[in-house]
Amino acid sequence: MRRLVFLYSHPIQYFAPLSRLAHDDGTFDVWTLYCSRQGVEALPDAEFGQAVQWDIPILEGYRSVFLKNWRGARRPVGGFWSLIHPGVVEWLWKQPRGVLIVHGWGYFTHVLAIIAGKLLGYRIGLHGESNWRHEQLLPHWKRRLKRWLLGKGLFRFVDDFLYIGEENRQFYLQMGVPERRLIFTPYCVDNARFSSQRAALREDRAGLRHRLGLPENALVVLFSGKLIPKKRPLDLLEAFHRANVPNAVLVYVGEGALRADIEARARALGIAERVRMAGFVNQSAIGQYYAAADVFVMCSGVGETWGLSTNEAMNFALPVLLSDLTGCAADLCRPGINGFVFPTGNVEALTERLHHLLTLPPEDCAAMGRASQAIVSTYCYETILENLKKALLNA
Repeated sequence: MRRLVFLYSHPIQYFAPLSRLAHDDGTFDVWTLYCSRQGVEALPDAEFGQAVQWDIPILEGYRSVFLKNWRGARRPVGGFWSLIHPGVVEWLWKQPRGVLIVHGWGYFTHVLAIIAGKLLGYRIGLHGESNWRHEQLLPHWKRRLKRWLLGKGLFRFVDDFLYIGEENRQFYLQMGVPERRLIFTPYCVDNARFSSQRAALREDRAGLRHRLGLPENALVVLFSGKLIPKKRPLDLLEAFHRANVPNAVLVYVGEGALRADIEARARALGIAERVRMAGFVNQSAIGQYYAAADVFVMCSGVGETWGLSTNEAMNFALPVLLSDLTGCAADLCRPGINGFVFPTGNVEALTERLHHLLTLPPEDCAAMGRASQAIVSTYCYETILENLKKALLNA
């Protein structure tokens, strides 16, 4: 049985199910290495502006190891130097050689593991998120520097490049990675968990809305994410105001530095009573808001390499409205089929599309939702595991 090792910065609710599935499948001898206990312990999250601890089991069903961080056991994950784990070299050296898959190169430990793993005889897989559209917005000198540091440097230690979607695939190709070394590992969420939640919650939608304090017959527009500049939540507020659709309500699920700005602007626009701030909602309860919604919007800018809240929303059969710099827009949105894409920062275009979705006949909106479910069903952990088997077992 071939050894398969995953290395992550910390336990992440979107990645743990892959370790669990690979362990249960039995094809590989699976181990998962973590550099921090953030997520399973209440450590500060700077973007949420509070300590966050996920309330669903993340460590169950597979083998995991927490490496010792020289920066301190309870240091939250931050910049490149926040994770320094020389012990990863010793751990890799003592284990049977196999495949090491590292999530990104944004931390010292990850770069160290890639280089050391390769020198020790591991087959190295790199699972990144970089987005080619975002790269093109960088100054020319930065793009050249990155191509030199990565394409001519770190990438020389990598055997396989695991791409999450089309923009990520283009990034690797533009960095000089041959197509034959690319493995499609779609970014996904726990479709089974969210779909089962939808089935249970939709049976009593009126009661659900009552519990959430939402009008039973309102048209609910949902934003789910951190309230930070990258997510551009104020764009949606302006568009919602301009769309001026009677009986529509805008719900923000999330916390962050822009909350006060959103609340102040809503008051200034005279729509505060139609804007609901749900705050941070943990994993066990987030499905309630998707089930209560009618339309999902993600209007992010540069830095939104994918946007996994979109996957979650699509599992709840919601039409999606995505900015063109949201990384998953090229993969998950079929314009006119399950939603629309608009130019990032163009509030007028966002307003037009939002008004269109909110005034669609109910049967057309429902058809878009069903299309969302069908599209997102193929973005799953089973696809990732099968593609890894095809690539790694024949190598």
